[in-house]
Amino acid sequence: MRICLVYDCLFPHTVGGAERWYRNLGERLAADGHEVTYLTLRQWDRGVDPGVAGVDVRAVGPRMALYVSDASGRRRILPPLVFGLGVLWHLLLHGRRYDAVHTASFPYFSLLAAAVAKPLGRYAVVVDWHEVWSRAYWREYLGRLGGAIGAFVQRCCARVPQRAFCFSRLHAGRLRAEGLRGEPTVLTGEYVGSLKQPEPASARPVVVFAGRHIPEKRVPALVPALARARELVPELRAEIYGDGPERPLLLAEIERHGLGDVVDAPGFVEHARVEEAMRTALCMVLPSSREGYGLVVVEASARATPSIVVAGEDNAATELIDEGENGFVAASPSPQDLADAIARVWEAGPQLRDATAAWFGRNGERLSLEHSLETVLSAYGREAVAA
Repeated sequence: MRICLVYDCLFPHTVGGAERWYRNLGERLAADGHEVTYLTLRQWDRGVDPGVAGVDVRAVGPRMALYVSDASGRRRILPPLVFGLGVLWHLLLHGRRYDAVHTASFPYFSLLAAAVAKPLGRYAVVVDWHEVWSRAYWREYLGRLGGAIGAFVQRCCARVPQRAFCFSRLHAGRLRAEGLRGEPTVLTGEYVGSLKQPEPASARPVVVFAGRHIPEKRVPALVPALARARELVPELRAEIYGDGPERPLLLAEIERHGLGDVVDAPGFVEHARVEEAMRTALCMVLPSSREGYGLVVVEASARATPSIVVAGEDNAATELIDEGENGFVAASPSPQDLADAIARVWEAGPQLRDATAAWFGRNGERLSLEHSLETVLSAYGREAVAA
């Protein structure tokens, strides 16, 4: 089949869960013999191969700063508009090449472009809804007026005729409430790696975080939580990987609590270092308020390392935790609640690592990229015939 993937970012030029999903999806589709085009904004120097094996990567817009230059972590408005226009122009010219156009819902204008050009292209429109934002979150993100406009655009996108995929029950329910025509399919897997039940490693007294340092991740909350947990387990340390606009706040918290000798925050490092840290950590802690899926929980479980996530109405990562089997859900991101969850992992000892390994052994196939890919490929065929 001839597939067009649409997302304004490309891994590893930008790093995130959606970026990894589309990179992995494109490479797997190409390896299976499909003709794959990937539309994105330019994030590499001209004349340089963007580096996706077997995939025709096309920049339909220039290199642009995606985020505002402050600690908010908010997206700028102009890049999605430019990208949407670039996608529209490409599909008006080349839409007939494709059997399916598979786009992320966010940043929305590319989805609208695919819908506008569809009568000429006659391709199937397939949409991934990694998240469906609540009205409250829209107001928090863009203010009263901007949030109302954003929520309206999201609702319009939900009502475009499409084959919709979600990555959690939380967002599938929200998408139905937004007025989707038809039933969304929940894709349960994004994990790429061995599906064998892992052999638990001996745990170091270290809690690990790996990801972008943006407000929703609440990375600075790890520091006072560690300080509180060390009252019970004095040997505890932390390794916090990644970077982002909240990194200065993280470093300030480390200094304020006098934990410079027990919290290592090196920024972005080689994948092998993060891999080893995750494999040998006491637990992975993800204090996010908002997750569309929470792949890092699966990655930790695949290494027999339990996870701690935080309860919240926007946090789909809680769907990946079975209490006491592969980790715990903290009631809040408060230092006491996170510290209590860390202490529960410590007290559970090696038995929790064994349980986490067994949990992944039972669930790994369901959580794999291959499992989702089978569903996606089947949908391409059905939707292309219907189109």
